[in-house]
Order: sequence, then structure tokens, then C-alpha cells
Amino acid sequence: MANIKSSAKRALLIEKSAAKNKAARSLMKTNIKKFDAAVENGDQKTAETAYKTAVKTVDRAATKNLIHKNKAARRKSSMTHKLNAMNGD
Repeated sequence: MANIKSSAKRALLIEKSAAKNKAARSLMKTNIKKFDAAVENGDQKTAETAYKTAVKTVDRAATKNLIHKNKAARRKSSMTHKLNAMNGD
């Protein structure tokens, strides 16, 4: 544990923010997996709703610097390709 009061406070803040970041990253991954599962099952309606939520969470993660903006763009692009392939485009 830190000896200085301000560094002890800082350590607590870092712990809190790390927990928030981990939860946000986990939510993003979960939403992407739900989309992938819907595509694999061939469920058009579920895939479209899962796509919307997954894109939102990926954008939010990129905005909060949890992932790089190019990684977010790559993930969204691959999901869009999957959805379009499902539609027959």
C-alpha cells in the first residue's frame, strides 16, 4: 500500500476506473458474440438488433479509448460484411 495519502487515493481511483473499463470491454465482447451467434443461427431479425447494439458498444468503447479507433472500425466493418452476406447482398 502507498505511504502517501494522495497516492493511496490515486490507487483507489485507478482500481475503480480499471473495473469500469473491464466491465465496458466485457459488455462489448458479449454483444459481438451475441451478434456472431445470431448470424451463425441464420436468424435475420435477431442479427439485425444484435448488430445495432454491438455497433453502439464498439463505438462507445472507441470513444472512451478502451480500444483504438481503427480496431473499432475494423470490427464494425467485419460485422457489416457478415450482416450483408446474410441478406444476400
